[in-house]
Amino acid sequence: MTSLVGVSSRSDTGAVRHVNEDSMLAEDPVFVVADGMGGHARGDLASRTAVESLARTLSSGTVPTPDEVIAAVDEANAAVRALSSADESGAAVAGTTLTGVVRVRVPERASEEWMVVNVGDSRVYEWDGRDLRQLTVDHSAVQELVDAGLITEEQAAVHPERNVITRALGAEDFVDTDSTFLPVSGRQVFLICSDGLTRELSNARIGAILAEHPDDPAQTLVDAAVEAGGHDNVTVIVVESETGEDARTPADTLDRPTGRAFDDTQPRE
Repeated sequence: MTSLVGVSSRSDTGAVRHVNEDSMLAEDPVFVVADGMGGHARGDLASRTAVESLARTLSSGTVPTPDEVIAAVDEANAAVRALSSADESGAAVAGTTLTGVVRVRVPERASEEWMVVNVGDSRVYEWDGRDLRQLTVDHSAVQELVDAGLITEEQAAVHPERNVITRALGAEDFVDTDSTFLPVSGRQVFLICSDGLTRELSNARIGAILAEHPDDPAQTLVDAAVEAGGHDNVTVIVVESETGEDARTPADTLDRPTGRAFDDTQPRE
């Protein structure tokens, strides 16, 4: 049984920001987006440091175990944490979200699975050709209010604390990483994105673009978000996995920019 992984990935500074603080890694088996925290020192460096750390510990072409993935995230957290220092303006905090999917081998189940990992408010969705299903839960102040039934999803989108996240790499010495598992089976499509996409486009619009533009969905999604206002950096990875006896050899990853961006995401105090 062979697995084909095709990847479409793009990032854009947006229409308002002057620096791209998003970073990403899209090399099998790791597909992640990191959104650096703005309003703090070196948020752009934080996101880049996180993905570079993962690239070193989870080498391209390998299939790690879940424990190895968690250890890699812990190492990335330590690397981002090391960026924080004190200068003339006081304590400088570097931080970033980290969200995505990793193809892993699970020894106890003798299987290969997708491991969804999440720290922060970037997101992973699964697309089945008709419905878009969010696989991650935002670590944010407004998500806690939604979960408590105090505000609606619509109110959360315009809430004054919508930029406040409750968990991030670099914020603490130890990071609590959410993880879930999905079997590698049949045709699967995952959308991984920073919140610059979901703040501009509804799930219905995102789904329509995925359905109408299968050749380069990431570019089309990013362009649509920028055209809708582009108030934040926008980063998108679309991963397609096809498993079966007739699956082709792995497809090449499309060009992806490496750059950094400015964002006003803030850690929760």
